[in-house]
Amino acid sequence: MESSLEFSSSLGSVSSLISRCRTFKVLVIGDSGVGKTCLTHRLCAGEFPRRSEATIGVDFRERALEVDGEKIKLQLWDTAGQERFRKSMVQHYYRNVHAVLFVYDVTCPASFNGLTSWVEECRQNSLGHEIPKFLIGNKSDLRDVGRTDCHVSQELAMNFAKAHGMVFFETSAKNLKVEDIVSAVGMMLKKHKTLMANSPAYSGSFKIHRKKQEKEPWTCC
Repeated sequence: MESSLEFSSSLGSVSSLISRCRTFKVLVIGDSGVGKTCLTHRLCAGEFPRRSEATIGVDFRERALEVDGEKIKLQLWDTAGQERFRKSMVQHYYRNVHAVLFVYDVTCPASFNGLTSWVEECRQNSLGHEIPKFLIGNKSDLRDVGRTDCHVSQELAMNFAKAHGMVFFETSAKNLKVEDIVSAVGMMLKKHKTLMANSPAYSGSFKIHRKKQEKEPWTCC
């Protein structure tokens, strides 16, 4: 059994790792009930939450990872989907954002149709085209292949993602493959960090030095 001294040392190492990481703010938006809280919890805690309640205002979770030898930290902002919880905080949500995850429920076409308003909200809050954007179709485990009429097809979602310059994933917060999303976000942010540093809209608290162009990240559909 691990001694308390070894455990404390382990915690200290993790804390030290996180404190040295460059932080990227990732905004998670979408209609209420699409599973944003469960998704961010899984991405950061590595497990599906046993119990989840509607987000009021905003909550955020952090995930440290290493991308091509560089340690970074993703700060996922889980935002409320209901307008009455958002009105007074919208501008705060979009301050210093480095990437956006647009989440919809594959079993709820209305949540997919609502993405247009979320894209418009991003535009109104001056998130430019250079900000990496990801389209996440959640709750794929609930898809009934025999009832295509009440589900969002992958083809429709892929066309939307292409039209808006997004990387598309269809997944479930219950599936281990959500780790692919973390990897893709980390790689995309690493690729775009020089661009973000030179952008007039960028106001981060750290300097980013120009490096050689990184390899193209893979995408998943």
